[in-house]
Amino acid sequence: MKQKVAIQGVKGSYHHGVAQAYFGENVDVNECMSFQELVLSLENDKSTDAVMAIENSIAGSIIPNYAYIDEYNLAIRGEYFQPIHHCLMALGDQKISDIKEVYSHPMALLQCKDFFREQPHIKLVEDADTADVAKRIYEKQIKGIAAVAGETAANMYNLNILAREIQTIKSNSTRFFILNKNKEVNVEKEKINKASLKFLTDHKKGSLATVLNVMSDCGLNLTKIQSLPVISMPWKYSFFVDVTFTEYKDYEKAMSILKIMALELKILGEYKNQNG
Repeated sequence: MKQKVAIQGVKGSYHHGVAQAYFGENVDVNECMSFQELVLSLENDKSTDAVMAIENSIAGSIIPNYAYIDEYNLAIRGEYFQPIHHCLMALGDQKISDIKEVYSHPMALLQCKDFFREQPHIKLVEDADTADVAKRIYEKQIKGIAAVAGETAANMYNLNILAREIQTIKSNSTRFFILNKNKEVNVEKEKINKASLKFLTDHKKGSLATVLNVMSDCGLNLTKIQSLPVISMPWKYSFFVDVTFTEYKDYEKAMSILKIMALELKILGEYKNQNG
């Protein structure tokens, strides 16, 4: 099958930009309007790979996406950190005072809450995708409504930028996972220095601390931990963690110990640390 990359949103979205940066400018993309549609695109072999946002430096983790990766047994093949530069855009010859409503993805709106707090006349409406709103405004020539999206979307859909860099924290960045269904690691061991794991522990005092101590003793650096409730087991939680390491053999040693200690251990992906 020819390579086709699933993205959440349409061309001109941040997901599209990451797909181009990671796979090449002319990458063939499959536009999905939800993360569930994205994972099903992989599951049903409509796409060979996928780009999925997992956390933002302002708004935090997109928690349901951890569950999707686990449920559909997707493999994390890499990561990409994308700087986010939000713009307010609308059809030409309008000012911010003319805008009555702004539509965008809920994460984008959350990242710009301070800007919109100073624009009380504007109603914020959550939508499926940043660029898709821009596209809709252009195609239907809608006035009085603006989108929050990247500059690429404004250029692609011929919209006027009313304000730039409207995100609350100017150094805003989103981390994306590169996913597929291939369980075979496609990176040489000596280049692998990061892994994403899922584990469950006994419901006993100190169980989590014991697991984390093993990681530390083996030279692993915990860079992310996220808990999710286990639906079938009330008051029990699974933990999703990211660890970095210098030597792959240290990571292998930790995994051999944790396979014995943890109730369940699942390696979601082994890849190269983009920030390392």
